[in-house]
This record gives sequence, C-alpha cells and structure tokens, in this order.
Amino acid sequence: MIHSLAQIDSSAEIDVDVSIGPYTVIGPGVKIKSGTKIEGNAFIHKNTEIGKNNLIYPFVSIGGDPQDLKYGGEETYLQIGNNNEIREGSTISRGTVQESGKTIIGNNNLLMAYTHVAHDCVLEDDIVMTNNAGVAGVVSVGKGARLSGFTLVHQFCNIGSYSFSALGTIITKDVPAYVRVSGNPAIPRGLNTVGIQRQGISKETSEALKESYKILYLRKNKLSDARKEIISKFKNIKEMQLFIESITHSNRSIVR
Repeated sequence: MIHSLAQIDSSAEIDVDVSIGPYTVIGPGVKIKSGTKIEGNAFIHKNTEIGKNNLIYPFVSIGGDPQDLKYGGEETYLQIGNNNEIREGSTISRGTVQESGKTIIGNNNLLMAYTHVAHDCVLEDDIVMTNNAGVAGVVSVGKGARLSGFTLVHQFCNIGSYSFSALGTIITKDVPAYVRVSGNPAIPRGLNTVGIQRQGISKETSEALKESYKILYLRKNKLSDARKEIISKFKNIKEMQLFIESITHSNRSIVR
C-alpha cells in the first residue's frame, strides 16, 4: 500500500505489495522489490535499488549525493539487498565515479539509528552497526561484523568478517577477521570468541585462530614474518582463509 500523502517519482519502479508511509519521498530511478516496508517521512533520493522484505524507518536519507568534494553530479548508484532493517535517521550515500560508482549493502543487516554509510562502501551480510556508528568512503565491512555504538571507521579501511569493535572505537587501519578491537586509535583486544562460538567453527579452526592471534600480536613478530608463519601453518584449513586473506590483502596495514 502506498499512502496518498507519499510523493513518488514517475520513473520509480515499485512492486505491488510494497508499503510506503505518508510524507515519504521516492525519487527518480528508484526500484523497490516485493515485501519491503518504508515508513513515513523517509527519503529515498535517486538511483537506488532496494531488494525484498526490507524494513526502513522514518527520517532515513538513502541514496543521497555522496559527501565527496570531487562529486560533480554524475549518475551513481546504491544497491541494497534483502531482509535489511534500517532504523531512524540513518544515512546511506551513493557511489562516486572516482571509485566503483556504487555503494552496496548486502542482506540481513541491521543498521541502528543514526548510522552512516558513505560513498562506495561495501557491506556484506549479517552485519550490525549500532547507534551512531559510521563508516567513511570506500570502506569494506565483512560478513557478520559488529560495529558498536559510536564506532567510526576511516576511509579505505577493511573490517574483517566476524570482527567486533567496542563502544566508541576509532578505526584507522584494517581489522582482521574474528579480531576484537577498542580504543582511539583502535588496538586489538583478543579474538571475538562470542562470534566464533556463534558460527559453530570447528575446534581445529578455533585453536588455529588462537595460535594465529598469538603469532600476530603476542610474540612481537614483524608483520611480514607473522603472515608467513600463519600461512605456512594454517593455509590448508579451509575455515582459516577468511583470517589469512584479511591479514594479507590489506590497504592500510592492520591494527597492531
């Protein structure tokens, strides 16, 4: 049902069972798939594709122009998957032509109130961003990551799958998968043991992660030496690949 007081651009493509509340504005080039509910007073700006069964709360600003000084009005895009919940006051920007041109949000994510996702970010699946957490441009957030309230992430950082940041963490370097961080600037505080348990990871992999953390952080190895040792010992354990990739494919080095 589309409320009579909603404002819908004529070029928008909206499935018949989508619910849109009063005073919500849907701009040009927007596509909204089946089962999605958008409450009142939301703003979906332009060039945004929203998948199935999403729940979007009032006062969000989704698909707005990127907050980048280089942006010159180019046609860029935002893609949102299925089963996401985007709470009040959250903002998600489109991409820029200098990067990928598209911001991507995966499936089954929870973006709590007043969270911000900047241009050209990629959020995978099952992520939780708690109130007032924000990620700057061209940030990648891996599956199952948890960003606690007021966590801020510097541009171009990679946040590893199933990692965890504590309240008020300032992240300026990449966070490896499964690692728990806190502070300003963020430093490692151990493994995200709760996340590991929830994933039902095998005992072999759990022990390998513990040993890898010791090699990487507790034995005062150089980063290059630690990487080599971890790869040599655990490259044949399939479930370790997330961790290995997160410490070897790093744009800004990793938190230390």
